[in-house]
Amino acid sequence: MLSPFHFHRVFQAMVGATPSEFVKRLRLEKALGMMARSRAPSLTSIALACGFSSSSDFSRCFKQRFGVPPRAFDVGAWRKTRGKELEAIVEQATLSPRVERLPPRRNPDEFKVRIRDIPARSVAYIRVARPYQGDAVVKAVGRLVAWAERHGLADGQWLGYQWDNPEITSLEDCRYYVAVEAERFAPRGEVGRYEFPRMTVAQVEIRGGIDLELRALQWLFGAWLPRSGLVPDDHPCFEAWIGRPFAHGMEYFEIHAQLPIRRG
Repeated sequence: MLSPFHFHRVFQAMVGATPSEFVKRLRLEKALGMMARSRAPSLTSIALACGFSSSSDFSRCFKQRFGVPPRAFDVGAWRKTRGKELEAIVEQATLSPRVERLPPRRNPDEFKVRIRDIPARSVAYIRVARPYQGDAVVKAVGRLVAWAERHGLADGQWLGYQWDNPEITSLEDCRYYVAVEAERFAPRGEVGRYEFPRMTVAQVEIRGGIDLELRALQWLFGAWLPRSGLVPDDHPCFEAWIGRPFAHGMEYFEIHAQLPIRRG
């Protein structure tokens, strides 16, 4: 077991921030995500839900990080800037000069939502830093597939997810997790274990390139969710692979996008 001193040193070396700085960033980014909802709660409710002692504490910390108090912050402009960064990454990956953004309330791809209840599940995962740079995700998938094959787990449900919203969090700070459902195994080395509770998800089937996935998520969050009467739950959005990851290569994917939701 690490001493508190050595834990802080190791944590800062791996994450690039002290534990307190990291927790504060996560709280502020969660607050931004709640502020961006079509029916955003009050700032006091957001402050308390995100772990701040009061609305004044939240406002002070928010201004320290973003330069203005939350009431003066343009969440839409912030998301637009982050979204353009993500689109540039997708355009480079697909060699497309421009990723088409769907018009409001339009669904030319005919995406369909299925509401599903997902039972509690345990996953074996590998955490990937800076997933939007290089081939780190592909290499992590390869390592976890090899690990799963050795343990007889490779035919389980494969998942990809990240707790960070790339339209809120800098792409440099986003962390992606590749995972496979597994009940009996001992976490060791880079392979960790996480227990997800039962949840309800809005699921969209995607068969195509990464640009189609991006359009599906834009439609799911930007068009379907605001009109659904539902709100996102405090879980990551999942890529649930149909079969093994990258079973059809790097340009064509078959996945279910799963957005955890709750009613009211």
